[in-house]
Amino acid sequence: MAEKTIMLCCSAGMSTSLLVTKMQKAAEDQGKDAEIFACPAAEADDNLAQNKIDCILLGPQVRYMENEFKQKVDGKNIGLAVIDMQAYGMMDGAKVLDQAYQLMS
Repeated sequence: MAEKTIMLCCSAGMSTSLLVTKMQKAAEDQGKDAEIFACPAAEADDNLAQNKIDCILLGPQVRYMENEFKQKVDGKNIGLAVIDMQAYGMMDGAKVLDQAYQLMS
């Protein structure tokens, strides 16, 4: 089991899949033990129930769901943020990984 688990949520889980790959590579390069996966926002509740999630990053296209997610994680010590739009657009896995680790510290 990984030390940290990071869940990326977007509309369908597709657009964040490439970013997950780049984040996994960055974590490997930095020697970080992290499980990183993407899912559609509609499956977030199931994933929260089944997994110990340390951080949730929302794709910019589901920014409007941030308050809904804040309610889901209230009191659960789970980092939550919208992925930096520039890092998302550039598919900068290292920068998004850094964003996740800042939320978890």
